[in-house]
Amino acid sequence: MSARAPLVLTQGDPSGIGPEVALKAWAARRPDSRPFFVLGDPDLFERTARALSLSVPVARVSPGEANTAFASALPVMPIGAVRGVPGKPDPADAPVTIAAIEQGVALVHAGAAAALVTNPIAKEVLYGAGFKHPGHTEFLGELAERHHGGKVLPVMMLWSPALAVVPVTIHVSLSRAIAELTSDLIVETGRIVANDMHTKFAIASPRLAVAGLNPHAGEGGAMGREDIDIVAPAIARLRAEGIDARGPLPPDTMFHAAARATYDAALCMYHDQALIPIKTLAFDSAVNLTLGLPFIRTSPDHGTAFDIAGKGVAHAASLIAALDLAALLADRASGA
Repeated sequence: MSARAPLVLTQGDPSGIGPEVALKAWAARRPDSRPFFVLGDPDLFERTARALSLSVPVARVSPGEANTAFASALPVMPIGAVRGVPGKPDPADAPVTIAAIEQGVALVHAGAAAALVTNPIAKEVLYGAGFKHPGHTEFLGELAERHHGGKVLPVMMLWSPALAVVPVTIHVSLSRAIAELTSDLIVETGRIVANDMHTKFAIASPRLAVAGLNPHAGEGGAMGREDIDIVAPAIARLRAEGIDARGPLPPDTMFHAAARATYDAALCMYHDQALIPIKTLAFDSAVNLTLGLPFIRTSPDHGTAFDIAGKGVAHAASLIAALDLAALLADRASGA
């Protein structure tokens, strides 16, 4: 892979804020910003720029033309036309949304792009087009297996300078998360987090803080035995492998400033246990980073925001942070 290959950005749901924040991210580019190009509908980006009075030219490009075009226009690689009415998601646009993710992974695999950055999707809009995954993370795992072979466990990390969190179970109901939580899943997740924190973030010995499932980490079994029977044995196995893991810790005391200074990543047992603290601390700067993949993928830490789409009020800070982190990790991976 070329050290200076561009990043590839998917347009996300065309009726959400993805097109707007992509345009704003390009407008906010710095002299040292890694060039990126969008997989999407160029007409959609031109319409969005006009509607929001954004002075952002759009250039239709192939991946090899993105670096040159980036200086003077937002490069967009056409993959299909969409309706893309702001705030009104259309199932007819779903095939293009799915195709952008598939093609983005293929371009990174082929070396035409250095890393993948994805704009938000709305899963319920995609289901009618054959999308069978709980979310982006799980779909990326399937695509990784398709291109690289072997079994892949994609691990979702929400990262910011203030806090990094990993939900062990992800896009499932709370009742299903409890049913699916096993020591094996915690151990496998912990291994991936420790490995990727070492290789991607250059942390010699990553420190993992493992949250308990129940209030007060089960209070010695008084509030449930999952922390005794599932979480604690997993931590013991991780420690036996040389991974600096500790817990199970009471979740309500893990995220204040003094506690955060004692670890590099928090392993949480379910989605909201991880995402509530980081979205409270770093709502505009957190990045969704998928660990365990054979390529780099980041995403802004927000959804499609259909309620504000087309109003010109969406902030691009999280997307810019996702682009910057993808560029940093791509350079580190290439030795640049």
